Amino acid sequence: METSSLQANCSSQGNTSLPIPPYVERFQLAIYIPTFILGLLFNGMAMWFACRKIRQWTEPIIYMASLMVFDTLMLFALPFKIISYHKSEWVLGGAFCSFLESLYFVNMYGSILTSTCICVDRYIAILHPFAAMTLRSPKKAATTCLVISAGVWAGTAYTYQLHQHGGPCFYGFSGSIWKNTILFITLETAFLVCMTAMIFCTIRIIVRLRRNQTPGEPLTNRSKSINIITANLTTFLVCFTPLHVALVLYYLVKNQILDDCQQIIRSFVQISLCWANLNCFLDGFCYYFVLKEFMKFASTEKNTQAICSLLCDILVSAGGAVG
Repeated sequence: METSSLQANCSSQGNTSLPIPPYVERFQLAIYIPTFILGLLFNGMAMWFACRKIRQWTEPIIYMASLMVFDTLMLFALPFKIISYHKSEWVLGGAFCSFLESLYFVNMYGSILTSTCICVDRYIAILHPFAAMTLRSPKKAATTCLVISAGVWAGTAYTYQLHQHGGPCFYGFSGSIWKNTILFITLETAFLVCMTAMIFCTIRIIVRLRRNQTPGEPLTNRSKSINIITANLTTFLVCFTPLHVALVLYYLVKNQILDDCQQIIRSFVQISLCWANLNCFLDGFCYYFVLKEFMKFASTEKNTQAICSLLCDILVSAGGAVG
C-alpha cells in the first residue's frame, strides 16, 4: 500500500490542481495559529516600546522597525490562509487573494534583505568603525529600508499571476509562473547573496568579539552576544533555506527537468512556506526583549558611553546593528 501511494504521489506530473494532503494542512495549522497569536503579541509589544519609549531612532532601531512592519503585514494574511484551509473555493475574489499572496512575498524578501542589511551594518560598525562614520547614519538606514520596501512591493506584480482562477487561494499556483526563469533566478540569487553575506559578516564579527575580549570583562555578556549572533544566523538559515530548496525542486518538476514526485515536492513547498513564516514570531520575540533590556539599562545608567557600549552588545547579540 505504501508503494502504491508513493507511485501515486510520484506520477502526478501533469496535474496542476493536486490536492493538498491532510498532513500538510494539519502541519500548517499547527504552525500558523501559534505564529499568528505570539507574533501579534510580541510584534505589538515591540512596536509599543519603539514608539513610546525610544527617543533616538538610530540605525538598529530603524532596521528593527522596518522588520516589524514586514512581519505585521505577514501576520495580517495568516487568518485568511487558515480560513482557506476549510474552503474548497475562495469566495473573497481573485484580487484580494493576490494581495494576500503579495504580503507573503513582501514579508519574505523584505525580511531577508533587511536582515542582511542589519548584519552588514553591524559588521561595518564593529570591524570598520572609522568607515562607519561615513557609511552609517539614520538617514541612510531609513533610505535603505524605503528602497527595499519599494523593490519588494514592485516585485509583487508577479503574484497576480500566481494562482489559477476558480481555485483555492494560496494553493492553486498557475503553471505559467513556473516558466518564468528570470523570476526564479532573481529570487534564488538574491537569497544566495544574502545568505553568503550574512555568513561572512557573522563569522567575522564573532572572531572580532572573541579577539577583543578585555581583561576583567565578564565572560557572560560577550559569550551571550556570540551565542545569540550564532542563533540569529541559524534561525535565518533554518527558516529560509528549505523554501528556496523546495522552489528549485518544484521549478525543475514543472519544467519537466525532474520527472517524478510532483505531489511530494509540492507538499514540501507548502510546508517550507509555512516554516519560513516562523520568522514573524521569532523577530517580534527577539526585538521586544532587545528594546526592553535597552530601556531598563538606560533608565538606571547615567553614563552615556556605558549605555552605548551595552546597547552595542545587546543589539549585536539580538540581530540588530550597533547604534
